[in-house]
Amino acid sequence: MPYFTKLLLLIFCLALLVESRKHRRRRWTTHLDVQRASHIFKKNRDLTKARKGKTEQLLRVDEHDFTMRPAFGGPAIPVGVDVQVESLDSISEVDMDFTMTLYLRHYWKDERLSFPSTNNKSMTFDGRLVKKIWVPDVFFVHSKRSFIHDTTTDNIMLRVFPDGHVLYSMRVTVTAMCNMDFSHFPLDSQTCSLELESYAYTDEDLMLYWKNGNESLKTDEKISLSQFLIQKFHTTSRLAFYSSTGWYNRLYINFTLRRHIFFFLLQTYFPATLMVMLSWVSFWIDRRAVPARVSLGITTVLTMSTIITGVNASMPRVSYIKAVDIYLWVSFVFVFLSVLEYAAVNYLTTVQERKERKLRERFSCSCGIPHSKTMMLDGNYSESDANSLAGYTRNQMVPEEEKPEKMVVHLAMSNESNSSRKRGLKGHVGLRIIQNTHAIDKYSRLIFPGTYIFFNLIYWSVFS
Repeated sequence: MPYFTKLLLLIFCLALLVESRKHRRRRWTTHLDVQRASHIFKKNRDLTKARKGKTEQLLRVDEHDFTMRPAFGGPAIPVGVDVQVESLDSISEVDMDFTMTLYLRHYWKDERLSFPSTNNKSMTFDGRLVKKIWVPDVFFVHSKRSFIHDTTTDNIMLRVFPDGHVLYSMRVTVTAMCNMDFSHFPLDSQTCSLELESYAYTDEDLMLYWKNGNESLKTDEKISLSQFLIQKFHTTSRLAFYSSTGWYNRLYINFTLRRHIFFFLLQTYFPATLMVMLSWVSFWIDRRAVPARVSLGITTVLTMSTIITGVNASMPRVSYIKAVDIYLWVSFVFVFLSVLEYAAVNYLTTVQERKERKLRERFSCSCGIPHSKTMMLDGNYSESDANSLAGYTRNQMVPEEEKPEKMVVHLAMSNESNSSRKRGLKGHVGLRIIQNTHAIDKYSRLIFPGTYIFFNLIYWSVFS
């Protein structure tokens, strides 16, 4: 029995020993896992949190009052500006404005933002830091609309250098006013300006200047406009005075645009010229063709009115005369005069025919020709023959007793000549047309084209 008790005690002790070793091994494993996890955590710690704390410590943003400008109470802080024009989006003649997209950059020094650096590298931030520090309050003078692009985030960049120099850049689209002169439209050149100025700080607190002179303005080579040719970009600066606040530095971005003329040649000048030339066709139409000449004149007048209305609809209502107005209204006057020309021709033709009718009636009564003979005379004789008969005097008339026989012979000969004239009618169509043309039409065929060509020579030599 004692032997059996000793055996059980031995087994119990061995079991306790094994359990104790397993417990120690488990504790050791847990300790290793904790150490390994701690090592991994130290190796992959959140660098942004550490960098944030380091950045705040380096820039000391919370230690300064950035509502005041740098070096407050001292001389004016110089702020350099340069611009890169990305695009000229549109030029509106009706609204007298232009839309431009550009990169606007400011350069200044703020010693409150200086930080120690071993490698002299700058730190770059987005727009969130801009709200915590001082930045120049530059705005666009005469701006109608403007905005900072915010896709996919605000297009703002802030770069701080160890010595406190700051670069502040933003991407802006602005629509600004441009005072245009349309006295030479569409053969004109326009000069527009985008003006930058500090809103609150006068020249005693802030001095705006172009950082590199004319080299401060750069443009994209792909900039182009449908109606304009960009001739020149340049920069200027001057002081602007406000009676209530004082003097301010103002920077100007000037650009000169020359209008392309080919579009207006196709849409305005060529149609107007063709309408004027079309009105001249009536000078070659028979003066007795009243419907043809009247309808042609009215059509050209109405077409010129439509062209003038279409051009003025796309232009601002200015109080002075434009170059295109001079051309269109002179062309309208030429077309209108062609209508008046036919009115004069028709009136004078009616008066002349009335006089010839009276002469024929007087000749038939004085010569004693029967009414049937007179009808035959009117039907077979041309106007030139009637005029020649109307020119006879009493001395040339035959005696009273010889009048019937000789008149009968004369009419017979005339009938024979008329029959021969009818046989050769096809060969004298051109001659009949000339006989049916009034003298005013003959002169108009030369005067109207010559005068219009002379006007065009003067017009294009003055305005081109």
